[in-house]
Amino acid sequence: MAEMFQLSAPWWHFVVRGVAVYVLVMALVRVSGKRAVGQFTPFDLILLILIGNAVQNGINGGDNSLTGACVMAGTLIVLNYVVAWLSARYPRFRRLVEGQATVLARDGRVHRGVLRKQLVSEADFRKAMRAAGCIREADIRLAILETNGHITIETRDGRAG
Repeated sequence: MAEMFQLSAPWWHFVVRGVAVYVLVMALVRVSGKRAVGQFTPFDLILLILIGNAVQNGINGGDNSLTGACVMAGTLIVLNYVVAWLSARYPRFRRLVEGQATVLARDGRVHRGVLRKQLVSEADFRKAMRAAGCIREADIRLAILETNGHITIETRDGRAG
């Protein structure tokens, strides 16, 4: 019974491993683009599960104790809180972590090269237009890909969606 709680390494090894893997995965998700984060497809869900499985040993170093799991979970929760706190207080940090919104269309002109670069399909853009009540591209005043992957469209008549 005691072996369930026995760590295979000092507790701070788990903290260091948790921080390293958190930063690595955050960087990889950030590099993957806004669309990959904001609009989950079944493939994105599979990727998320596989990434979790791939980094598991990097975090726990082979330790299967309950104490190690608690240290790792606590570390990840604290890291998440710290990142949220820093993002709320420092715009430069927020831009580093979240990126910046990207203009996809302005004054009826859709920037198709930007759509491709941001991995936004024509179908996804049309869906966002419909959600905003926008029927024609000419009716778009501004279309923005937000940092969370959502597309916001403002129409010439002032509606936004």
